[in-house]
Amino acid sequence: YQKKTESLKADKEVKEKLLKEIGRFRTMPAGSQEANVLRTYIETLLELPWKKTSKDNEDIRHAEKILNEDHYGLEKVKERILEYLAVRSLTKKGTSPIICLVGPPGTGKTSIARSVAKALNKKYVRISLGGVRDEAEIRGHRKTYVGAMPGRLVEGLRQAGVANPLMLLDEIDKVSSDYKGDTSSALLEVLDGEQNVKFRDHYVEVPVDLSQVLFIATANTTQTIPGPLLDRMELIEVNSYTENEKFHIAKDYLVGKQIERNGLTPQQIVFSDKCLEKIIHNYTREAGVRNLERRIGDVCRKAARKYLEKKQGPIRVNEGNLEKYLGKERVSFEDANEEDEVGIVRGLAWTSVGGDTLQIEVNVMPGKGNLLMTGQMGDVMKESAQIALTYVRSICPDYQVADDYFEKHDLHLHIPEGAVPKDGPSAGITMATAMLSAVIGRKVLAKVAMTGEITLRGRVLPIGGLKEKILAAKMAHIKKVLVPDKNRPDMAELSKEITRGLEIVYVKNMDEVIKEAFV
Repeated sequence: YQKKTESLKADKEVKEKLLKEIGRFRTMPAGSQEANVLRTYIETLLELPWKKTSKDNEDIRHAEKILNEDHYGLEKVKERILEYLAVRSLTKKGTSPIICLVGPPGTGKTSIARSVAKALNKKYVRISLGGVRDEAEIRGHRKTYVGAMPGRLVEGLRQAGVANPLMLLDEIDKVSSDYKGDTSSALLEVLDGEQNVKFRDHYVEVPVDLSQVLFIATANTTQTIPGPLLDRMELIEVNSYTENEKFHIAKDYLVGKQIERNGLTPQQIVFSDKCLEKIIHNYTREAGVRNLERRIGDVCRKAARKYLEKKQGPIRVNEGNLEKYLGKERVSFEDANEEDEVGIVRGLAWTSVGGDTLQIEVNVMPGKGNLLMTGQMGDVMKESAQIALTYVRSICPDYQVADDYFEKHDLHLHIPEGAVPKDGPSAGITMATAMLSAVIGRKVLAKVAMTGEITLRGRVLPIGGLKEKILAAKMAHIKKVLVPDKNRPDMAELSKEITRGLEIVYVKNMDEVIKEAFV
């Protein structure tokens, strides 16, 4: 142990601690309990890579090539990784950033981290945090306990054997806490560039330098990550894929992977392009590509059986025979209405599996001025409806509506698909347009969809989830989309492929909405 300590590449503090413990170990009776604890402790300290680092691959072109080979799209993520590389090769040192990839399931967050490790030639350590609720999992146990162990991070360093691996903190939004302590608070020290230079693990008792580790965290949502922890990380959003992106991912990556996984060769089974497009459009509905991969796997399994039974030439899967492999279509998209109607307006909604279009219907009947709302709307949406009604009532005199109209009529606002809960602040202008249309009896254009929140005075406020909403409008064959004027910067980020064929109209207030929406 003493020889190993002398040849160890480590700080003076670590070596002093080791020599002191070895001195104590020497004086102990061989079979005692304490001697075993000390032996394990000394061995753990000797196995840690104190100053041992691996050399990063600093070739930016090589990294870009690997990232492009492994992933289609995801421009922002790739750009950020290449920037990190550029800075790293110029400064020759530098603390690593702490990146958090946030996005729906199945969008390839975990596999990005693996590709980054491959591109940088770093050791890859994955630490799954889903459901971890004991603080000692992060910080380690004090070595006085029976069966004490270092925390997962120190253990990860020990496995990697170098002080600068890439550590993936998977599912950081699913960390929980209990009476033993708060796990997410224990992560604060790990993920702070100022503090993790001297990370204290309860078991090791000597400061461990985590500043050279490249941390990449993944999460499905930022809602459940505590504020201070979120503040430590640099967020990169991994959004849902467009149908075109899914098609390229399926063609370039998933088909080959599934053919190999199911024991076939590319000569034995051939997928047509139209068939892949149909699987994406009619058999899956998701933000990522996990279900798409499953459906392709289903086809491959059935083809494998067919191939063994008949031992015939290549099996061709095309649009015509896809139903034989996957059964009836599972997903249908509501198309834009055929004709312009009174009191029916298309809204756009964001869901966790991509965007969707909402039909908002309003009917007027004799009554006492009540507003009925159905379709399982959340509180935010109900408030939006009340604001929309107040706005409509305030402008009715301009449309020659009788003063006592609202005392003698009830309005019923309904959003179809009553079983699906709907909430969010982006249907305000849609509701106001539908109400006004029903009250004054003017038709709304069927090929128009809109999204935006409304104020009492009719101003249109910005909303989120624009990419998904625009995609939903495109799928429903909408021609014109009304978007809040303040969302211009978000629209500028969208690729031409998404907005092609759509007329995007920016609106600042309800007057502009009414002008664009009514026949």
